Amino acid sequence: MKKSLNRTSLDFPRPLVSVDVVIFTVLEDALKVLLTRRPENEEEPFPGLWCIPGGFVDVDRDDSLQDCAARKLQEKTGYAAPYLEQLASWGSASRDPRGWSTTHGYFALVPPPAAKTGDERAEWCDADAACKKRLAFDHREIVGTALERLRSKVEYTSLPAFLLNEPFTLPELQHVYEVVLARPLDKSAFRRRMLDADFLQEVGTVPGAFGRGAMGYKVRERERAAIFPRTFRAVE
Repeated sequence: MKKSLNRTSLDFPRPLVSVDVVIFTVLEDALKVLLTRRPENEEEPFPGLWCIPGGFVDVDRDDSLQDCAARKLQEKTGYAAPYLEQLASWGSASRDPRGWSTTHGYFALVPPPAAKTGDERAEWCDADAACKKRLAFDHREIVGTALERLRSKVEYTSLPAFLLNEPFTLPELQHVYEVVLARPLDKSAFRRRMLDADFLQEVGTVPGAFGRGAMGYKVRERERAAIFPRTFRAVE
């Protein structure tokens, strides 16, 4: 039988451990990221600066880093993570003035909120602009890494479907792709790729553009994104 480790034997300094989540959505025809403002208290690190949502791991509530990230997402947006992916880890003796710290970055994709976030100290900021803002800790680097990862994966996956409320139409899905990639896509080639990937399920006619009806869709499996055999940059 494996002997359990006595916690009192771990006699060494431990770093601060947190999870930070870059939360993306599409609002007003733009890719947005949720930022929150740090407390104004001068005793807090980076008082008054914008940052991404996150916090320390709660060992009594979080059984894993994924649990902590999902909890922070729920607290800030009310969403139970339509899509949540681990990004990377950052750690150093200088990133947090309170001591040696490490953070585990995640990014989440959520559909447009029905209303403004209930937190008055939070706002949806243009994703590219957030990469240029002065943010607390190393959050500007984390946002930039998340944005690069998202745009790279969108080239060959169905990730933008998680940025829409269901049901949605194919033109709505194409528009979200174009917003994230910041370029237009061929309509017929896009439609063929989405339907050939077989990750969408028809749900019947829904209101479309100019009052006309259009076929509505939802994602078959929301636990993972579909992977396409080639990128959108490839010749169709």
